[in-house]
Amino acid sequence: MEKFLNLPVEKQNTIIDAALTSFGTNGYKKTSVRDIASAAGISKAMIFHYFGTKKSLYLYLINLCGNIFKNEINEKFDNSITDFFDRIILATRIKISIMKKHPGIFSFLTSAYFESDSEVKVDKDAIFSSSEGKDFRSKIAFGGIDASKFKDDVDLKLVMKMLTLFGYGCINIASSKINVNLDSLCKEFEECINLLKNNLYKKEYL
Repeated sequence: MEKFLNLPVEKQNTIIDAALTSFGTNGYKKTSVRDIASAAGISKAMIFHYFGTKKSLYLYLINLCGNIFKNEINEKFDNSITDFFDRIILATRIKISIMKKHPGIFSFLTSAYFESDSEVKVDKDAIFSSSEGKDFRSKIAFGGIDASKFKDDVDLKLVMKMLTLFGYGCINIASSKINVNLDSLCKEFEECINLLKNNLYKKEYL
């Protein structure tokens, strides 16, 4: 890994993005090191030189994605925003900013989350299920949220689950289409969020 990290950042990102897209499109088993090397414009031998094995590269990417999210959120997240829907919009804008830097990141993470290949399943499940990751996601979603604005019969956790599924749908659209306009997609998402807000909040908070 030291040799890889000593590369110029631009070169690192070329390899990272090639691997994210390859694994995200084809899954772990069907993705070959040759595929990644070809997409990155380097030799197969250099991938092994930098990472040792395909498995090491795969697990490195999962951890890297987690760090990318944490760094972006630490930089841009505003804890003073207590409105639930404003928090969702902010989180979405952060995700869009990440996608602009690494377009294949969400397709990779979705693929990795459901990956069942025995060579990586135990290790990748351990990363995804870490208490640190769960606590972090919970803090972003619910930490400091003012739930009093919702109508009394609204199940906040159900709303969050619905928005998560909705978010995955938007991410799949962004990941599956070439040259998708991320800013336009974000705007449409925010319009849907405001529609929910207008229907789920008490009148005095609209």
